[in-house]
Amino acid sequence: MKTIELVHQSGQSMWLDFISRSLIRSGQLKLMVEQGELTGVTSNPAIFEKAIDGGHDYDESISRILSAEPRLTAYELYERLSVEDVRMAADVLRGVYDHTHGADGFVSIEVSPYLAHDTRASISDAMRLWEEVGRPNLMVKIPATAQGIPAIEELLAQGVNVNVTLMFSLEHYNAVASAFLRGIERASDPTRVASVASVFVSRVDTAVDRALDEIGTPEALALRGKVAIANAKVIYARFRERFYSARFAALRSRGVRVQRVLWGSTGTKNPAYSDVFYVEELIGPDTIDTVPPATLQAFREHGRVRGLTLDEGLSESKMILNQLSNLGINFSAITQQLQTAGVAAFSGSLNKLLSTIQAKQHRMMQASN
Repeated sequence: MKTIELVHQSGQSMWLDFISRSLIRSGQLKLMVEQGELTGVTSNPAIFEKAIDGGHDYDESISRILSAEPRLTAYELYERLSVEDVRMAADVLRGVYDHTHGADGFVSIEVSPYLAHDTRASISDAMRLWEEVGRPNLMVKIPATAQGIPAIEELLAQGVNVNVTLMFSLEHYNAVASAFLRGIERASDPTRVASVASVFVSRVDTAVDRALDEIGTPEALALRGKVAIANAKVIYARFRERFYSARFAALRSRGVRVQRVLWGSTGTKNPAYSDVFYVEELIGPDTIDTVPPATLQAFREHGRVRGLTLDEGLSESKMILNQLSNLGINFSAITQQLQTAGVAAFSGSLNKLLSTIQAKQHRMMQASN
């Protein structure tokens, strides 16, 4: 049996952390969905920046849009392109959504990263994108910033599917899960609302390993490459506590779905670690792994499924996080810095993307004169 089939049998979905027009129009995305490899797609400004800046796949669409509306800003043009891609991908995945009765088959689009610290604007932007895309299997991505938390609650209460992004710690998770419960309890029909909580993984090891290297003791170096997995397992245990609790049992009896945990940033950044390390170590029910294309290919070729790895070693995971404190490493501060840096990185990718679009606009306008 294929490894990806075993992952699905474990209760975990696999989503692709990538979107592009060529992927959709070539039929490659449709093929991967039909073969049962993928049941969802995620996107963000960095992904669109790579897709649009990487070639000429979007030139025809840009020319068509500009011929009708030549005064569009670069941001408006970017949004038109991203909405088109997300709609097409959502249509490819609609069969999964229908077959699972709305439990899977989602495509995510992110609100502007410029709004990460503005609650009202995030709600407004998310509602507008929800209406504009017009697909029931859309998820709107909102970062788990302090200002994003009330936006998440309100959007869920309004019936919008939400993918909460840029989560790095148990503190982030607790705030997000609480917002989900408050929002879903206010929703007029909570059975139609879906949400995932995206916990970023490999970036944690990158930051913590750097701090461990600076300490340099045998005790510190022994923790390299262990903290991100330990952190994820502690968060997953808290998920199980919350969503298999008496409070949620009443909602579950009404048909309300759990807010699944999504593992993001599962591509390995340190070449000393296996390229499928994070995928193999985070397998378990009620979860999603969103993988970049290279990681998906690597897992196809040599990934292993040895069981429900998320259920292994919880006590050891807690001990690993405690050891960080004993070493003088402020893990909470590191994860908050990662979230701040993540917002800045998405804003930077959007800045770069808008510059690329502006250059394309300029060349096309010159060619048409």
